[in-house]
Amino acid sequence: MHVPLLDLNAQLDEIRDEVKIAIDEVVESTRYIMGPKVTEFEREIADYCNVEHGIGVSSGTDALLVSLMALDVGPGDIVITTDYSFFASAGVIARLHATPVFLDIDPKTYNLDPEQLETWLKENEDKIDKVKAIIPVHLFGQCADMKPIIKTARKYDIPVIEDAAQAIGARYPNNGNPLKAGSMGKMGCFSFFPSKNLGGMGDGGMVVTRDDQLAEKLRKLRNHGAAPKYYHSMVGGNFRLDPIQAAVLSVKLQYLDEWHQKRQENAEYYKKNLNLDALTTPENAYRPEYHIYNQFIISVKGDREELKTFLRKKQIGFGVYYPVPFHKQECFEYLGYQDGDFPKSEYAAEHTLALPIYPELSVEMQDYIIDALHEFFE
Repeated sequence: MHVPLLDLNAQLDEIRDEVKIAIDEVVESTRYIMGPKVTEFEREIADYCNVEHGIGVSSGTDALLVSLMALDVGPGDIVITTDYSFFASAGVIARLHATPVFLDIDPKTYNLDPEQLETWLKENEDKIDKVKAIIPVHLFGQCADMKPIIKTARKYDIPVIEDAAQAIGARYPNNGNPLKAGSMGKMGCFSFFPSKNLGGMGDGGMVVTRDDQLAEKLRKLRNHGAAPKYYHSMVGGNFRLDPIQAAVLSVKLQYLDEWHQKRQENAEYYKKNLNLDALTTPENAYRPEYHIYNQFIISVKGDREELKTFLRKKQIGFGVYYPVPFHKQECFEYLGYQDGDFPKSEYAAEHTLALPIYPELSVEMQDYIIDALHEFFE
């Protein structure tokens, strides 16, 4: 049996006609930059996240970048984030010539450790006035522990930008009224890269916020800082969301919660049937239905390379997210971090592996994967 890490054809088979109609509407409208499809999708995402504003942008990376630009982050400033994530979480900080400060993760969830954040700020009080933002990442589809993060950020009056690229629809407990990923900080950033739970047919992203003034500034910044056209009150960029992507994503959004549920069911099936001492999975810090499983991660206590070779022979797709933590990336050597500075991030980078989790994954496919893992470890 061949089981891919992700099968977008299986998803497309269910919605192909709807997607084609939506694309054709954009083609016939000749509104190929911004326009009503983008505005409609922005409203849908804002409603889905229970916030006032959605600002469509060209990618998840640009969502983070324009959010930092909206806070006027620049040379001499500090932005704090996790050491373990997709490169964009750190790269956007460096692109604005600010200094990224990395913190280690909670090994149970792989998200930024709130205690590390509190400790760093206490030990660096002389630098507090330079810290312009904190970027927690909701990695793999589970929210970071936002209550202590927000509490600490408010104590020091530092804005929080949620990197929710992998977590649209994930929830965080709040006295029986759970909060959606992206709605808890000053701004929340999403990616619609095709492999995401809500993925387009190309790049796309979104910034959400409750702040009216920030929303206005973000809309200007994504369009070269212009409002009205040709009148530039600031220098922005070309960060606009394509209407074809917005149209496709509007179709898919109708199915998103159903897809989340199927991913959750697949995750529970793995957990119930793996039962291997040689493997651990990220602890579900909240209720199972709060995690949307953009990836299903296992941590291999032994040699991951041997397992990768075995899975290839069995034609089972897998992914390594992420093999090099930020403090060990060549481009960040100038920051002066050393091996061992963030041991939990380093361990995750060396031992974790993602298994197929997409909604259309069949029980037979999962059983094949589970049997293969038992064969390898036993």
